[in-house]
Amino acid sequence: MIKFNQIPYTGKEMEYIEQAVKSNKICGDGQFTKKCNAWIEQKTGTRKALLTTACSTALDMAAMLTEVGPGDEVILPSFTFVSTANAFVLRGATLVFVDIRPDTQNIDERLIEDAITDRTKVIAPVHYAGVGCEMDTIMEIAKRHGLKVVEDAAQGVMSTYKGRALGSIGDMGCYSFHETKNYSMGEGGALLIRDSETAEHAEIIREQGTDRSRFLRGQVDKYTWVDMGSSYLPSELNAAYLYAQLEEAEKINNDRLASWNRYYNKLSDLAAKGRIELPVIPEGCEHNAHMFYIKAADIDERDALIAHLKKNDIMAVFHYVPLHSSPAGRRFGRFCGEDRYTTDTFSRLLRLPMYYGLKAEEVDRVCETIEDFYSR
Repeated sequence: MIKFNQIPYTGKEMEYIEQAVKSNKICGDGQFTKKCNAWIEQKTGTRKALLTTACSTALDMAAMLTEVGPGDEVILPSFTFVSTANAFVLRGATLVFVDIRPDTQNIDERLIEDAITDRTKVIAPVHYAGVGCEMDTIMEIAKRHGLKVVEDAAQGVMSTYKGRALGSIGDMGCYSFHETKNYSMGEGGALLIRDSETAEHAEIIREQGTDRSRFLRGQVDKYTWVDMGSSYLPSELNAAYLYAQLEEAEKINNDRLASWNRYYNKLSDLAAKGRIELPVIPEGCEHNAHMFYIKAADIDERDALIAHLKKNDIMAVFHYVPLHSSPAGRRFGRFCGEDRYTTDTFSRLLRLPMYYGLKAEEVDRVCETIEDFYSR
């Protein structure tokens, strides 16, 4: 059986977890949490990185920091995970869904301005498959209209847009370290923050609304409750597991890219014949091989291909059901303009096995099984 995903493991995870236990500090903000934060800050150039319990809670924090509330509107793609939407719905904001581009599956930056009203407060681009949205255009629109930009870069660790790390370009960015991601701590994420004032506020929110972080740094003589917040600190055991992978980030990235490139080369003939579509990486974007997907002709062909792969012991899956078509999506938001590509992409897109340690011969077997399907 070729699995769809396998949890990344480099070899030092258990050693670091043991170190954390022996340090007698397994709650948040121990040595490994600090090392992970520092690694993200150094790698991305962001002013402040804070490890969180999930990308979902990083997004929750970002929504709080933008101060969105009832009556405000947030522009985002419908082709995304529910966490992107939930973060703003929980603050009482209204979602405004915009169609995606057919090449990258990212929000179509050309449609954003038409969705802006006098109630718009935030643009939340999602970097699908670790491929950057057209951030120059998005940031220019945001600046012109006085809007905040929160990047959902859950899939974007180690990816860049015009040399800048995804998650570090907007006002805030959010990473995921879920077990399905390139680098994992089981459940976890990180919030990346561009300016110092927001970073200080984020520390307060992350510490149950207290200024405990400033107290521990000796900046205040006692800490107290100063704002709303919650406990968004991950366990030091999770951070220890993650840090072992961040130390090997380049090795993991190169391994995944090798598998991605092998898929692309092996399936290029089928694409040239018009049987399938392959991923597109725009100029200026460097991706992290978070996933490899193909597009079939329609939903029936895609589902038949999934069944064919499963019959041959290969796990492959489709992706997001568009949020605007869901009961909650209709309740909490609206779609702006025409849905030309969002639902079409959901109906046709198929994700192939992709993980650190995927063998070349396994990639070849997946490709040969797909070719066998289309030869029939």
